[in-house]
Amino acid sequence: MVVSTTEAARLLGVSTARVRWLLNFGRIRGAYKMGRVWAIPLFNGMPSVSRGNRGPEARWRQTRKPATTFIHVNQHVIRSNHKNDERFPVIAVKHSKHNIYGHEIEINGPCRVIYRPDSPLSCGARVWIETFAMVNITCFDTLGKSIFSKAEVILN
Repeated sequence: MVVSTTEAARLLGVSTARVRWLLNFGRIRGAYKMGRVWAIPLFNGMPSVSRGNRGPEARWRQTRKPATTFIHVNQHVIRSNHKNDERFPVIAVKHSKHNIYGHEIEINGPCRVIYRPDSPLSCGARVWIETFAMVNITCFDTLGKSIFSKAEVILN
């Protein structure tokens, strides 16, 4: 994909004058001029800027990764439910700073199961599911009736 100087400036988070300066000194890889307009190719969604000779390392704006949703089962709640004959939700869905607990979840897209005993999550979970997809969460009462069903929409 090829973009103009204005779009390259927006992607890099700099002014169009800075992009033109980089172009004049040949610092943007693969850029070429078509008449009076620059054509700047994208590599992994960003223009590729070579490092200069002086100054600090460039900190071009990188595209943000979407927030990951973590899903794990709380073992201590399972033990407490068994010991006290209760039915509290044991599945935790963590997205950004929000935790939603439920009895049943449905992942509407790709996901992966991760086991890291040496580097657990901040909550202590060593096994969890990661996904970028939408997650439907259902919670039941003690009689097995659905209390609520929530579709958590995952936004970038």
